[in-house]
Amino acid sequence: MRITVNVHPNSKRPRIEKDLLGILRVYVIQPPLQGRANKAAIEALAKHFKTKKSSIYLISGMKSKIKVFEVGD
Repeated sequence: MRITVNVHPNSKRPRIEKDLLGILRVYVIQPPLQGRANKAAIEALAKHFKTKKSSIYLISGMKSKIKVFEVGD
């Protein structure tokens, strides 16, 4: 399944929230340098969906706050 995620790097408290429109907001501690925030977002989504990190792929938004992930089995 494909999900649209709004990633917030440099957050004080890592968490995942769903806003009123149904968009997932992923807050990560890591900065948006050298893909660190993307890796942290993948780890957070893996915990949230209870799946392996290797089954989550970043489809688009490598350098954007709004990203599209493919979550597979």
